[in-house]
Amino acid sequence: MKKLFLLGLITAFIVACSSKETNFTLSGKVDGLKKGTLYLQKIEDTTIVNVDSLNVDGDPEFILQANIDEPQILFLYLDKVDGDKNDDIVEFFAEKGEMTINTTLKNFTFDAEVNGSKNHIKLKEYRDIMKRFNNQNLDLIKENFEAQQENDEEKILAVNKKYENSLRRKYLYTVNFAINNKDYEVAPYIMLTEAFDANTKYLDTVYNSLGKEVRKSKYGKELKSFIKEREKLDKLEEKVEKRD
Repeated sequence: MKKLFLLGLITAFIVACSSKETNFTLSGKVDGLKKGTLYLQKIEDTTIVNVDSLNVDGDPEFILQANIDEPQILFLYLDKVDGDKNDDIVEFFAEKGEMTINTTLKNFTFDAEVNGSKNHIKLKEYRDIMKRFNNQNLDLIKENFEAQQENDEEKILAVNKKYENSLRRKYLYTVNFAINNKDYEVAPYIMLTEAFDANTKYLDTVYNSLGKEVRKSKYGKELKSFIKEREKLDKLEEKVEKRD
């Protein structure tokens, strides 16, 4: 009877651990993939860590599992047999439950269709808009290069002013996007990754607008810590300027 009781406890413990380890499932298909290894990865203390993996041998469909405490950025990485490392990572905003990623071997990153995460939908929406700013900046870089080739100081100053205005618009859009999506973990994430060098007041404005649960999230806490460090630097710079 005692042995049966202990066996029951062990079984319950194993079941509990198994369910905890698999609160997130990523499935999908890599069209054209015959051989290779798929890795589910996360960033832990600035280091990329493998969470789960699958050796692909003929079947392009996959299932990867993990335990995640909250919505966060994960990566689907493909290690190709031929050693080609181009376009082999898909970054996505994971959420507990089930998600799917369907893509192709030829364009692993760019063909990826991610479903099952509200945060990822918001992140994609933001990045689609950012492409416009990036394209504008590329045009400005070209203009600046041409102006320098012509040694046209007036044109260089004009292009630099355009760039500053474009950068300001990018920051303002990012701040507004974060505030409008204050109940999503993607809000503090984009401030940390896309507007970390913006004025501290912008970062603080976004943090103060975040929902209670988002403030307590992984990226909410990181944003709070980052703002504190920035405020220390701002005060130090003010002291240096006063001395000068």
